[in-house]
This record gives sequence, structure tokens and C-alpha cells, in this order.
Amino acid sequence: MNCTQNLKIEQVTDQTLVIGMDIAKQKHYAAIVDARGRVLKKSFSVSQSRIGFEQFYALIQETMREFGKTEVIVGIEPTGHYWLNLAYFLEEKGIPLVMVNPMHVKRSKELDDNLPTKHDAKDALVVAKLVKDGRFSYPRIFHEVEAELRAGSTFRESLIKERNAIHNQIIRWTDRYFPEFPQVFPSFGKMALAALEKTPFPMDIVDQTVEELIELYRESEALKYPQKPKIQKLLEVSRHSIGITEGQQMARIEITTLVRRYRQLEQEIATLTEQLIVLAQTTVEYEWLQTIPGLGDATIVELLSEIGSFAQYQDPRQLIKLAGLTLKENSSGQHKGQKRISKRGRKRLRALLFRVMMPLIRHNEAFRKLHEYYTTRPVNPLRKKQSIVVLCGKLLKILYAVCTKRQAFDGERMMQDIFTQSQAQAA
Repeated sequence: MNCTQNLKIEQVTDQTLVIGMDIAKQKHYAAIVDARGRVLKKSFSVSQSRIGFEQFYALIQETMREFGKTEVIVGIEPTGHYWLNLAYFLEEKGIPLVMVNPMHVKRSKELDDNLPTKHDAKDALVVAKLVKDGRFSYPRIFHEVEAELRAGSTFRESLIKERNAIHNQIIRWTDRYFPEFPQVFPSFGKMALAALEKTPFPMDIVDQTVEELIELYRESEALKYPQKPKIQKLLEVSRHSIGITEGQQMARIEITTLVRRYRQLEQEIATLTEQLIVLAQTTVEYEWLQTIPGLGDATIVELLSEIGSFAQYQDPRQLIKLAGLTLKENSSGQHKGQKRISKRGRKRLRALLFRVMMPLIRHNEAFRKLHEYYTTRPVNPLRKKQSIVVLCGKLLKILYAVCTKRQAFDGERMMQDIFTQSQAQAA
């Protein structure tokens, strides 16, 4: 048991009132126990409303007086976003809030009655007993700029998902009515969208000249200079198209709607990204994060929205754990299992690190050389994916050091790892 676990256990004393809560959309359930797990109040409901929260707070004060407690800690099993309203309310009242892992609740709920029964009242009591044993973590409750970045970044991600869905619908449309279209336009840039808007079907193109199509496409708001070679090739493939010719009236309405929505989403994403970058530039971390070559403004926004202020963490290993990059191993007896990442952490942060690492390896000399070293070293060389995982953890350590020490990124200092490890292997 590590020191952090001991500190968590020491927070729950004989003077502590331990409250476990199972979170739902409209009605939560809570149970109250003491430091030894003895039930002080059986499970009761808490309405997701101002009145319900105030009544819950009054009950906490009354129970503390009744049993002579001077401290209180509330533990929750989080469900989606429904816990946030309660979290901010408890913070206003100065009551500490912690979280228990839903997997821990699932695996320990049979300890009392030896039954796999699941209901909210039972789960609340299980949560309370996990909290008194120190089986909890501390949630990050964002404020001011951090809260703005988290909300904006989450909304931006939903817009990107919607744009990707529209993109796939356009591909599906062209597969049916103009399957040769991707031969000319592999991606949906301004000219591709102008062509789909003005001449979505091959029959709209075959009877026109290149010059007529150029003038037609210039009428599009997003396109000023159509590319003549593209138009010539589009004209050629349209003459031999195998696209469906039935149902074109409704298909024309469909593609017009999809193109309009796609453009709208592109503009909304660009505008929102600019606003998020302006917000990120007001943070202390931005000045130092931008010193890392290969780390763009959009990436910095996403990092800050997932991590928040680096000053809130005592050690970079907390960030590695937050991203789910800590290693796990399944070994027994003489069997030595392969080490893999735990994936117990923020999925979005982990995915972001993997997306960031590819351009960093290409454009950042220090990361590129370290990647080459890990994959080609004579002793214990790593596969490319393994090296990327190691570098993701390395990046988190660098981000932490750069932001907390307020020093610009030093690629040469980072590459000293290569020489240090090479000398150790040679010795």
C-alpha cells in the first residue's frame, strides 16, 4: 500500500461522517456510515433540485450533531454528467467530494449479503464503505478559464463528430449517384463542395463545356478560382458514369442539404477553435506549451481542456495514470505476462496523446531521434507502437516539467536520455 492510499485512509477518522451516494438523473440515493462502516442512516433519496440539495445539507448538519461528528466526506459513484450539479453545490458548502470507481462498486457489492442484487439504495451503502476504506479518487472541478475550455472543447468534439457523420453521408450519396466523383475529388474541399452544390449528377455536367462549368462554380460563395484540370477530368468521368438515375429529385434535395450543413459545421468549428485559442492564451501554461515544436494551438487547447492547470498535480505520474498509460502485467508462477497499458483513465486524453505523437515524431527532432533509438537499440528494442506509448508518457512528463518549472522546451536535454541509457547498457 503506497503513501497516497495511507493518506486517504487517514482522512477518515472517528470524527468523520462518511456519506456514500449513487447518482442518477432526477433522484440520488445516499447512505451514511461512520469510520468503522457502521450504518448511521439507511439509504434515503436526494432530489436533483435546489430544495433537495438544501434538505440534504440540513440532514448532514443534523446527523453530525446527533452523532458528535466534526468532519464529513461525501463519496459518489459518478454517472455521466449528473453528478456535476451536486459537486458544485457541495463545494460551495465546503464539503469535500470524492469518487469511487464503478468497477469497485460492482465487485464489492456482494460482500454484505452474498447476492448479486443491484439497486440504488444498496449501491449507496457500498460506496460509503469504499470511501471509509480509502478506495476513492479526487475529482477535478473546473472553474473560470478551465471550465470554459472544457465546455468548449467538449462541444467542439461533438461538432467534429457531426461533421464526420455528414462527410460519410456525402460519400454514401456519391457512391450511389456519382461513384466516379472521388476519382476527381478524393476529399471534400471547396471545389468538390461547389461541384456537388451546382452539378451533383453526371447528367448536369456532360452537356456543358469547361468554361461554362468554371463560370457556374464561381457562383458558389466558397469558391473564387476553380481549377480547370479538375473540371476537365470531372467532365471526362461524367460521360462514363454508372450512377443511379432514379429518384434524383429527392437526391438533389438531399445533397444540397448535406453540402450546406457540412459548410456550416466547418465554419462553426473554425470559429469555435479561434475562440478557444484566445481563451487558452490567457492561461499561464500556454506560454510554455507553445515552446514545444510540433504542438499547435488546437492541440494545446485540447490538452488544457483535459488536464487543466498542471499546478494541480504533485507528480507527472498522476498525469500518466490520468491518461490510462500505466503498465499492467498478468503473471503467475513461472509465467511472465506481457506488459500492457491499463487504459484506466481519460479516454479522450489518451487518444489525444496518440494523435499528437505522430506529428511530433515527424516535426520534432528530439522526439524523432528518441523514437528511432527506442525502436533500433540493440538491447530490448521496442516495436513502433510500444515506442509511441512510451513517448506519450514522456510527453506528459515534459509538459509537466515545462509548465511547473516555467522553462522553455529543451530538445538537447531531452535527448540526453539516449546517451545516458546507451552508456548504462554499455557498462
